[in-house]
Amino acid sequence: MSFIALNQEGKKEILDTIGIKDEDELFETIPAPLRYKGRLNTQGPLDEESLRARFRFRAHDIVFAGGGIYNHHIPAVVDAIASRQEFYTAYTPYQPEISQGTLQAIFEYQSMMASLTNMYASNASMYDGATALAEAAIMAIRAKGIKKVVVTRATNPAYRAVIKAYLQFNYDIDLQDAPFNNKSGQVDLDLLKDMVSSDTAFFIQQPNFFGIIEPMDEISQIVKMAGFWGIIVTEAISLGLLRPPGTFGPDVVVGEAQSFGNPPNAGGPLLGFFCTTKEYIRRMPGRIVGLSKDSSGRKAFCLTLATREQHIRREKATSNICSNQGLCALRAAIYLSAIGPKGLRNIAIQCASGARSLMKLIKGKGIDVIFSGPIFNEFVARVDDARIKALEENGILPGIRIEDLYPEIPDGILITVTEMNTKKDLKCMIERL
Repeated sequence: MSFIALNQEGKKEILDTIGIKDEDELFETIPAPLRYKGRLNTQGPLDEESLRARFRFRAHDIVFAGGGIYNHHIPAVVDAIASRQEFYTAYTPYQPEISQGTLQAIFEYQSMMASLTNMYASNASMYDGATALAEAAIMAIRAKGIKKVVVTRATNPAYRAVIKAYLQFNYDIDLQDAPFNNKSGQVDLDLLKDMVSSDTAFFIQQPNFFGIIEPMDEISQIVKMAGFWGIIVTEAISLGLLRPPGTFGPDVVVGEAQSFGNPPNAGGPLLGFFCTTKEYIRRMPGRIVGLSKDSSGRKAFCLTLATREQHIRREKATSNICSNQGLCALRAAIYLSAIGPKGLRNIAIQCASGARSLMKLIKGKGIDVIFSGPIFNEFVARVDDARIKALEENGILPGIRIEDLYPEIPDGILITVTEMNTKKDLKCMIERL
């Protein structure tokens, strides 16, 4: 059962209701010699994670894995509200007169995502970041007559696999990877200039799969000549610290918002977000909840735009995706409401500073950090199998092996730090390397 603290006024109301003067009278049936006198020697006050750690029956494994799905602190209020039956069992809000709560929750989520990305509008969420990217490419093809889609090779390989699956049998499109610089880990700007033209849709992940922060000012100048371009965000916490992606002038900002109040689970469910400009709003997949007024002039929420095939003629639909991740979007809205703008920034700073601290410690052990570019909360180091095995045997998951994804980086491992990784975690990892 959740604990809700009482103020003095509330305590007095309870005592008056049950007819006693103070709480000591509740325990008069217990013999005085058996009652403890004084105060318990307890520590505190503690934050949620510190309190939870005191009641764990065993030490949790230390995890430094990310690569698109991240382990972040989730305030207790997220589970408390999202698990309420009116949200947990609610169905698609086709009837606005009985779905105002669900519609408002989606509206608040859309407003927050549009604000964080600095874009005109957000849809009501999608399956995941990978499908959001694929849908953005399809939107570009239909809206601008695109013949070539360029995605940076430092974009999450799973995302690139999904966009390939979407395009290879349905459209006569030339899909290309924009190479990254082997030293910095950022996109190769010189090669990018030759890959972009007016019939090109270009997509770049920021920060990229290696955790490197891309030089977006220079990139935005180069891709102005592209017919369509977008930014992919797989670590949504970065929106609390880095410059909003919409300020660089993209046509879409898409990505994964799992970091906002949704646990990693076993890799899902996830929360894809899709934000765009006013120009493309009617071509955006999914649906949009809007705010209006009813016949009595009262505030009313409704489905303002629904371009999915269940709502309109199939040949007019923008997407075959028929569901939004409503419960995951709700959790994101509660999470962002609970932590607020300053809280999100503080979490992002903790992630960034923790990653830099661990990277410095790893370099001190003589381990090679692959790229020189600036990082957010992830970086790639070269760690051999023997060291990885030793760490895993000691309950430490050091990261994600990427050699199979990037053969040119032998023994490469993507290491991630979030606010859930303590100084003790970092010390344990370094001592066992």
